Amino acid sequence: MKRTLIGTFKFTPDIMMQKAGYHKHVSFKTKETSYIRRLGSLEYPHFHVYIDVVENSFQINLHLDQKKPSYGEHTAHSGEYDGEFVEEEIGRVGRWFELFLL
Repeated sequence: MKRTLIGTFKFTPDIMMQKAGYHKHVSFKTKETSYIRRLGSLEYPHFHVYIDVVENSFQINLHLDQKKPSYGEHTAHSGEYDGEFVEEEIGRVGRWFELFLL
């Protein structure tokens, strides 16, 4: 699920995501930065967020990973990209970002 927030913000995405309860994750293979918030003590399930920065806006791309991806002939991701739980979380993250608008 995606949400765009327009404006000038006091902090970088790293700091705002940390304040929202996420930790930075850099992919070992692609070196791409994303953010993860676990829902318990185990690695999965967790919310997974990518952020695109465009001039005066951030686009938040959030999904829920239910289990570790499995690779082989087929990719099984088990990510949820919509639904009530995902909508609530993207709203929560968006409210954190709005707190830091200048």
